Amino acid sequence: MDARKPFKLSAVYWGLLLFIIAQLVVMGVVTRADPFLDEKDIHVPTQPPVPVSWWPREITTPDGDVIDVPAHSSVGPVLIYVLAASAVLGITLSLIPLTALQFFLRLVFAILFAWGAFMAIVFHLALPPAIAIAVAIGTLWLVMPRVWLHNLSLILAVSSVGAVFGRFITPWTAMAIILALAVYDLLAVRFKFMLWMADRLSQLNALPALIIPKKLPGWNMNLKGREGSMVTANPEDREYSILGGGDIAFPCLLTSSVYFAQGLTPGITIAALGALGLVAVYIIQGRFLKGRPMAALPPIAAVTLIGLLIIS
Repeated sequence: MDARKPFKLSAVYWGLLLFIIAQLVVMGVVTRADPFLDEKDIHVPTQPPVPVSWWPREITTPDGDVIDVPAHSSVGPVLIYVLAASAVLGITLSLIPLTALQFFLRLVFAILFAWGAFMAIVFHLALPPAIAIAVAIGTLWLVMPRVWLHNLSLILAVSSVGAVFGRFITPWTAMAIILALAVYDLLAVRFKFMLWMADRLSQLNALPALIIPKKLPGWNMNLKGREGSMVTANPEDREYSILGGGDIAFPCLLTSSVYFAQGLTPGITIAALGALGLVAVYIIQGRFLKGRPMAALPPIAAVTLIGLLIIS
């Protein structure tokens, strides 16, 4: 997570609001998931009957049934996928000229944004309008990526991913993933790998992060027409605050997982504690770092861990 210097309260308000909107989208998806699946007679596997799944394997339930814990429900494969994707992206950005990558990465983002919008909408609307709206959002972002549209599309994408995969991952498995990625986030920011990668992606106008403008007109800025980086500019002159997509996605994953495991009230509790963790990020950044970049996932992970211990 990155912010301007000196620290501005407007970034706090907007960052918290966008975080809360993402959590509301998660709730809108997870509360409709089971009725939707039952209505369509679709069978989807539930969470494994073990607190933490470290690796895909066969387990025996208390009833004596032998079931498989799949890769997408286990800590190891998820971490390998995330870290490998980060490494591949970093190598690609360092070896291939940005001009050669721009259209391809923007097309990938447009497809992901369309998928996220579809997953957020299809539980509430019929299939044809859900597809039409999703395609419209992805296409509009590809052609005219305004800041507000970028943020909306990213929120729909990361919250939908969290909501969907939370059904397959136990809360403690999700927590283990978040804690491991919090360590990675801390090291990546400390050694400036995350800032370097964000800098390169911002020059491609394909930044997987929420962009929070300093001034209201900035919300309507067209990312496609701008030049330069949003990340490495002098903090005093920087016009935007950046909140990483992973800082939103993984708390959404935990909220969804807790909802499917324990119900609505625990899910809302974890969502609220995730927002409290983001408040802690802004306090630490404002008081001690004077607006300098910091890893947002460690404080969020610490607060949600305490909450998970309490509700469990």
